[in-house]
Amino acid sequence: MTSASLTSPAPGRTRRDIDTWSLAIAAVLVASGVFHLLVFAVDDRPWEGPVSWRKPFTFGEAFGITLATVAWVSRPLAISSRRRAVLLGVFAADSVVEVAGITLQAWRHVPSHLNTSTPFNSAVAAVLAAGGAVLVAVLGTFAVIAVTRPVDTTPDRALAIRAGWVFLVAGLLSGAAMIAVGTVAKRTGTLAHAYAVTGFLKGFHGLTIHALLTLPALAWALERMNVTPARRYRAVVGAVALIAAAAAVLLVVEIEGV
Repeated sequence: MTSASLTSPAPGRTRRDIDTWSLAIAAVLVASGVFHLLVFAVDDRPWEGPVSWRKPFTFGEAFGITLATVAWVSRPLAISSRRRAVLLGVFAADSVVEVAGITLQAWRHVPSHLNTSTPFNSAVAAVLAAGGAVLVAVLGTFAVIAVTRPVDTTPDRALAIRAGWVFLVAGLLSGAAMIAVGTVAKRTGTLAHAYAVTGFLKGFHGLTIHALLTLPALAWALERMNVTPARRYRAVVGAVALIAAAAAVLLVVEIEGV
C-alpha cells in the first residue's frame, strides 16, 4: 500500500462526503426560507416589492431545492468523483453566499439587487452579480457534461436528466436577462421602474429552473410504480414537450407584457 493511498480519499468516500455536505446545506437554506415565511406572517411588510420577506423565502427555497437536486441528478453523469465534488462544492458555497446576501439586505430593509445607494450596498450587489456568473459557469459545466456524455442510468431517466439540465440553463439565462434589463432600466429611468421590470421573466424562470427536479422525479416515480420502460420513456417525452410548450408560452406572454 502506497502512502498516497493512505492519504487520498477513495472516490466513493469523496462522493458521499460532498453529497452529505450538499444535502445538509440545502436543508439549512430551505429552513431559512421557511423561517422568513414565518417572519412575513407576523410582520406588516408587503409580500411584493424589492424590500420584502418574499425574497429571502423564495431564494432560500429555490437554492436549497436546486442544490439538493443537483447533488442527486449529477451522480450518474460521466464525471470523475473529484471533479464533481469540486463543482458541487463551489455551487454549494455560492448558494450560501447568494442567499446570505439577499437575506442580509432584507433584514437591513434595503433592496439586494441593483442597489448602489451606498458603498456597502454596491459591494453586496456586486457579490450577488459575481455569484450569478459562478452559477452559470458551474451549472453550465454540468449541463454540457450531461448533454455531450453518456448518462449512466435508464433511458427515461437519462432523457429526464438531460432535458432538465437544458431547461435549467435556459432558466439561468433568463435570470441573467432579468438583471440585465433591470440594470439598463435603472440607468435610463427611475429605480422604481427598474425594480418593476426586473422580474418580467419570473414565470419562465421558475418553470425552467425546477424542471431539473420535476422531470427526473417523474421518471423515478414511474419506475417505483412498475411502469414498463417503454411507457416511462414516452411519459418523460410527453413531460418534456409539455414543459417546453409551457415555457414557450410564458416566454412570449412575459416578453409582450414588458
